[in-house]
Amino acid sequence: MASSTRSLQHTASGARRPGGPWQLAGRPVSRVGFGAMQLERLAGDRKAAVALLRRTVELGIDHIDTAQFYGHGFVNDVIREAIRAEDDVMVVSKVGAAPDPDGPLPLRLAQRPEQLRAGVEDNLAALGLEQIPLVNLRRADNGPGLRAEGDQVVDLDDQLAVMTALRDEGKIGAIGLSSVTLDGLRRALPAGIACVQNAYSLLTRDDEDMLRLCLAEGIAWVPYFPLGSAFDGLPKVSDEPAVIAAARDLEVTPAQVGLAWLLGHAPNLLLIPGTADPDHLEANVDAGAVTLDEATVAALDAVPPRRGDITLG
Repeated sequence: MASSTRSLQHTASGARRPGGPWQLAGRPVSRVGFGAMQLERLAGDRKAAVALLRRTVELGIDHIDTAQFYGHGFVNDVIREAIRAEDDVMVVSKVGAAPDPDGPLPLRLAQRPEQLRAGVEDNLAALGLEQIPLVNLRRADNGPGLRAEGDQVVDLDDQLAVMTALRDEGKIGAIGLSSVTLDGLRRALPAGIACVQNAYSLLTRDDEDMLRLCLAEGIAWVPYFPLGSAFDGLPKVSDEPAVIAAARDLEVTPAQVGLAWLLGHAPNLLLIPGTADPDHLEANVDAGAVTLDEATVAALDAVPPRRGDITLG
């Protein structure tokens, strides 16, 4: 992405899309995308990071999720180098946080309207774009992570005002929300929301009503931690006995079963699993072709969701 005068809003190339296509901010993308956060693990091997991104394109992925605060800008910088205009890839970014390498978590909130605008400008400069097709506003209302305090407690309407202004100015193409509550999403609907990113997996389904609202409104549901995480209250899907049993029967991995269940659970659900390993990348893509029979789906649907405190800070 060497030119600073390009946009990544292109007509879909028609290439094979892992998991099939679904609409995201007005264009079809692969339902199995790529979450770029873990690329920061390759900060010491830039060549490997570029090669991994090139492999995503070769595998048919045309939806990459990133943020300027991933790896202190390294991730966006390597995306700019690796992804070309002719690849027809939709790069989605995020604002609402900033790096905090000396803090208890590697991120700090950046929720004020002027910080959101600065975040968009930083993403534009780093990616070498004149417009980002979709930018997600990371709130601090729901899911794991820090909760807002002091001047970081900002009303959603004030944030949507600046995001809408950025859209009107042509700097972003569409607005998404991350770590948002059901009430927050309902309040935001008049602004035109294209995407919601919340923690969600087979074992973490507190936001089922929000997922159904998104489906009814034509909003993409793009869960983070689709296989769980190390956070308390976000158990790892691959450790669930029913998932392990299904994987054994289908001769696939438990992670692939977890991802395949998500793809079958709702048509508006898009995956952005992250990895820094080429083999894991291919396994994630292959999950888009895993078919779960009715008995397997019923067994997985019957697994009780887990609840717990997933707030830090």
